[in-house]
Amino acid sequence: MTDTPNDDEGPSERRRPGPRNKVVRVIEAYGLGDTGARLEAEWTAPEDGRSLRELADWFNRRVLETALADAGVPPSERDVAETYRLLSDDDVTGGERRQVEARLERTGVDVESLRRDFVTHQAIHSYLTKVRGASAPTTSDEGQLRKDRDRLERLRNRTFAVTEETVGRLSRTDRLALDSFSVFVNVQVVCEDCGTRYEASELLRAGGCDCRSERSDE
Repeated sequence: MTDTPNDDEGPSERRRPGPRNKVVRVIEAYGLGDTGARLEAEWTAPEDGRSLRELADWFNRRVLETALADAGVPPSERDVAETYRLLSDDDVTGGERRQVEARLERTGVDVESLRRDFVTHQAIHSYLTKVRGASAPTTSDEGQLRKDRDRLERLRNRTFAVTEETVGRLSRTDRLALDSFSVFVNVQVVCEDCGTRYEASELLRAGGCDCRSERSDE
């Protein structure tokens, strides 16, 4: 039987001899048919495009979600995100990682095979540029500020979630002497010229320090 061309391959991939692009292979293996177009659209969006690292994480979460569904485990978005974090983040302890790996193995997920199917941001870049022929858009100054502000806010939210989960888990298992607690994450930037203190994302939203604007108006 003759294989029909895969829209996610792109014409350059269908013509190229030798090993196939990893992202193409994973898309086909997991039945992620529309993923290639979604990756390209997210990367090339002129103002709100996502970074290659963000796209790699998003792609890998879809792979994990599909693996769980195939094993008969209906995953929620939150469960997928937390499981992926435990499998991939550098700040996860060996014990935590072994626990989630054992849980996945019990459900029938081949963890080693799953790990091999995760892709890097370099693989996403190769796929988008060499297979789909896409190129990153030129972002305006305002768009870049908004994009970087959103990235800082996502990092802050992630730091909050990881800290809350870690402290809560240690407290529940009596490894940390703490009952009720609250978590605050606040990254500040101080202008060395005037001493004004800004919350980081607010500084980006404002477009800079007021003292710089005042000097420009003089």
